[in-house]
Amino acid sequence: MHVGSVAGLCLLIVAAGVAAASEPKPRRGASPPARESAGPSLLSEFRFGFSAQDPWGPERGSAAVAGEVLLAKPFTAADLFASYFIPRPHFGGSLTFDSRTSYAYAGLTWSVDLTPRVFVEGAFSGAVQDGQAAARFALQDRPSFGCSPVFRQAGSVGVRLSGQWSLVATLEHLSQGGGACAQDRGLTNVGARVGYAF
Repeated sequence: MHVGSVAGLCLLIVAAGVAAASEPKPRRGASPPARESAGPSLLSEFRFGFSAQDPWGPERGSAAVAGEVLLAKPFTAADLFASYFIPRPHFGGSLTFDSRTSYAYAGLTWSVDLTPRVFVEGAFSGAVQDGQAAARFALQDRPSFGCSPVFRQAGSVGVRLSGQWSLVATLEHLSQGGGACAQDRGLTNVGARVGYAF
């Protein structure tokens, strides 16, 4: 996958989030727009932020901009505990500032509230990345990631700042999970994102 494709996906994610966040909100006491009666929104949350790229590995010293869209749960459960087992589908991407490994992903996120304001998340995704391009072009400052596609696992801790805004710290790892690729060194990123819930 070329960097241009990943960059295009990242820009699409950012544009979708900005467009949704900029929709006018009804004034206090005003009747809601007619479209709200049509049913629940497909979108659940948009997140945008930055990450340190592979701080303990070959790509340390680089940074990335990241965006993610979480969709609404496909169904709900009346029991709060049971609802924690229902994931939200997501898709997102990460674009590096210095031509290191960029990627796009899609998968599922599980969220659990620890308190009314603090929550934790686990996510599992499939991803495509352009790190293997280093092997083709023999770039000295960009070690080969390995094959694509790869798996992405992520863990997050978040704090709700208000009814719509949150701050989320995320640790993510991409690799083939012991697959057939001989150059599967993996990639681990640490970052923070601001979330806007719809």
